[in-house]
Amino acid sequence: MKTLGRRGILAAAAALAASPAALGQAGFPDRAIRFVGGFPPGGPADLSARMLAQSLSEILGQQVVVENKSGAAGNIASLMVAEAKPDGYTLLVGTSIMSIVPSVYDKLPYDPYNSFVAVAHFTTIPMVIVVPADGPKTLQELIALLKKEPGKSYGTPGNGSLIHMGSLLFSQRIGAETLHVPYRGSAPAMQDTLAGRHAFQIDTLGSSKGFIDGGRLRILAVCADQRLAALPDVPTVKEITGFPLDVVTWYLIFAPAGTPQPIIDKLNTDINQAIKSPAIVDKAKGLGMEMVQSTPASSKKFYEEQIAKWAPIVKASGAKVE
Repeated sequence: MKTLGRRGILAAAAALAASPAALGQAGFPDRAIRFVGGFPPGGPADLSARMLAQSLSEILGQQVVVENKSGAAGNIASLMVAEAKPDGYTLLVGTSIMSIVPSVYDKLPYDPYNSFVAVAHFTTIPMVIVVPADGPKTLQELIALLKKEPGKSYGTPGNGSLIHMGSLLFSQRIGAETLHVPYRGSAPAMQDTLAGRHAFQIDTLGSSKGFIDGGRLRILAVCADQRLAALPDVPTVKEITGFPLDVVTWYLIFAPAGTPQPIIDKLNTDINQAIKSPAIVDKAKGLGMEMVQSTPASSKKFYEEQIAKWAPIVKASGAKVE
């Protein structure tokens, strides 16, 4: 048997010292993991995070807790995770507002590209175009109305939000002059749409489905590249207009930059397994969510493509922080 001499012991010690992350990776995780989200409790982002957290807890054998740090367009949560220890125990539930924020804010306290490492893009929720129950019956009718009567309005959860940018893009592509009415959140915007004060609203299926089922809203089209399995009879915007309108809410888990790759890879593998659970699949279908299998590389690519996609639209809109 070969004996490990003093020189070999020192070399091994030096190697471990040079890579301190290696010390904790083998037993990861050995305590609770935090999902930090920049959204209020009860909304679709919170629901998605808690669905994933519950399933992931069972796989990891450790509790995954969701911590809501809402405000400043998600920047409070983003900064908190950007400054966290890169050990895999504090993760960000990134949402689609992260693709808008770099273009809306002149300066951020973190680097949207380099402060995080993408772990897993776990779900996408295509948006839908809805109108009041007594509004246009088809997307063609809505487009004709918006062109005929300039100044017809649409409501959004706020200036510079994804729904604002998607509604603006839709208006531009159909050649209509519409009026943007921002609110502090989706709920008050929807209440005025239900009351007939707005011509249309772009919204997530999960948020509007109850009103659609109850006959208070009519769904005209899906803002995605293909029809939804939950709405097989509802056409996409592209089917009607010929141009694509891909406006999706997405959720992506990020870790602080510097998190060891073995931890990133383990989390990605376990998240991909978690979203296959029957409980998540059944609930997601009813809410119009599309669960996504991803790699860290594909998640990073998706995130950067989303920023690049919306940057020129935000710039053209002139949207800034209110």
